[in-house]
Amino acid sequence: MVQQETMLDIADNSGVKSALCIKVLGRGGSRGKMTRPVASVGDIVCVAIKKSLPNCQLDDKKVHKCLIIRTKSPVKRSDGSYVRFDSNAAVMIDGDGNPIGTRIFGAVPRELREKNYMKILSLASEVV
Repeated sequence: MVQQETMLDIADNSGVKSALCIKVLGRGGSRGKMTRPVASVGDIVCVAIKKSLPNCQLDDKKVHKCLIIRTKSPVKRSDGSYVRFDSNAAVMIDGDGNPIGTRIFGAVPRELREKNYMKILSLASEVV
């Protein structure tokens, strides 16, 4: 689960190393104890860039969109198994949902196929 103020590792070669989640898009707050919106694998969040390389093509002072590809909290699959990762990671995307970088580092879960992010799946080195 990724929520506001969560630090994300960026797993592509866009030049950004880490980013801070500032808004979860497309999720409303629920009723009850947990009232803040949270994002899981395949959700889009708005981020502020915190660490980047000097040759980064993205502006540090603007808000950008990211797609969550890995989370520390487990994701349940339809067959009853769970998949979890060591860190929260995301990929920088543009307005159309296409990745900005040309390579994606690390494993990517199969759940992105159901959400029609085929371009990201094809760039990934490993699909779990």
